[in-house]
Amino acid sequence: MKRKSLLTSGMGILALLVGTAAYAGIDSETKYVFDTFAFLVYGFLVMWMAAGFTMLEAGSVRVKSTGVICFKNLGLYAIAGIMFFLFGYNLMYVDVSGWIGSFTLGVGPTEAEIALLQAESATPEMVDAVVSNGYASMSDWFFQMVFVATTASIVSGALAERVKIWPFFAFIAVLTGLIYPVVGAWTWGGGWLSERGFSDFAGSTIVHSTGGWAALAGAILLGPRHGKFRDDGTVLPTPASNIPLVTLGVFILWLGWFGFNGGSQLKLGSAADATWMAVIFVNTNLAACGGVLAATITARLMHGRVNLQLVLNGAISGLVSITAAPTLLNMEFAILVGVIGGVLCTVGMHLLEKFRVDDVVGAIPAHLIAGIWGTIAAAIFGGANIGAQLLGIFAIGAFVMATSFGVWLILKLTTGIRVSESDENLGQDLVELGMEAYPEFMTLSEGDIQEAIRHKESKLASKSKPENE
Repeated sequence: MKRKSLLTSGMGILALLVGTAAYAGIDSETKYVFDTFAFLVYGFLVMWMAAGFTMLEAGSVRVKSTGVICFKNLGLYAIAGIMFFLFGYNLMYVDVSGWIGSFTLGVGPTEAEIALLQAESATPEMVDAVVSNGYASMSDWFFQMVFVATTASIVSGALAERVKIWPFFAFIAVLTGLIYPVVGAWTWGGGWLSERGFSDFAGSTIVHSTGGWAALAGAILLGPRHGKFRDDGTVLPTPASNIPLVTLGVFILWLGWFGFNGGSQLKLGSAADATWMAVIFVNTNLAACGGVLAATITARLMHGRVNLQLVLNGAISGLVSITAAPTLLNMEFAILVGVIGGVLCTVGMHLLEKFRVDDVVGAIPAHLIAGIWGTIAAAIFGGANIGAQLLGIFAIGAFVMATSFGVWLILKLTTGIRVSESDENLGQDLVELGMEAYPEFMTLSEGDIQEAIRHKESKLASKSKPENE
């Protein structure tokens, strides 16, 4: 009895102290720590989405191109990190004057942070100078960087199995170093769209539609995979090679989205911020659930059966749709936003095939179409200005589509952007990497392998041959 009494008394005192501290608010240094911690933790959750995209795409392509898609996702993440460090962040956030930010090279800790880190004994004045910024400057850079990598990942899946590695990486460098940062400067950087009231909480348009437009431009210029569309207009089914891997990828993305949307609260240093994060988490989850169920029903009505790939994309489209306004206090609306997103994505995949646009993973309907819907939904359900939302959708769409089309066209006319028909038939793994992702399955005959080796050696020899010979 005595132990129970002491425990009860202790819990009462602790509750009183916590309540008093909450009422008084936390000190500025503690708030700085919480806000910095939030950027870093939610940032690595968003970084984990790169694994989700990799698994989703690796399971969606045919086995003969699995290794290349893994390499592309790893490479694009590295390129995004370097380009956003060198150019992108400053263009997006530093001294934005309506349209674009600073062209200064690289980022780093502030002078006050460097002084604090180098001091043998920090003074209260040093701490106050750092804390006054609200969060560690490099934590903000890290959180923003993983978003640009997400945009780049969207392009990879749509163009899989036929785009060359090096032109693809060249496009990603421009996308992450220039195109995305300009869109970001207009909006999150405080530029002209932000001044007109455009609202996109975590990036339905800024991140996902930007990636979708870039992918659409590439898919149009690249053309479909050989044999994807028959002469009579019907579609040759190209089922995923590994459905469990695709499913794993979707669940990883779903998990990462809590960092994507929740972290976009940008603060965790008050009771209100923590409460908003809880609301955002629940809305994000509900929208994804709505997208799954809507895609399930829509696929059943359209095709007479449930198509698991469509259902998996329904989850993604629900997540994309809620990203512009995950702070809805009427959470039933979050389900509705996800449901409509799931329907639009499922129908959109069918329409793409009607227009003979080959999108291997369904990235364009899941990210572009659902992203547009989510941005409009922010006005319908979240109180954003509908005129500003439509202006943002059209302005960003026109800019990204035009610049992406131009970059892809330049690459097509110079280096070429797609592999040859014979290379595509053999598979990019063997032709571009000299390996197979699943060698124990022997997806190619020994004759095919030898042909690929001879073909590759011939190409290398022709490149190294002197021009006067």
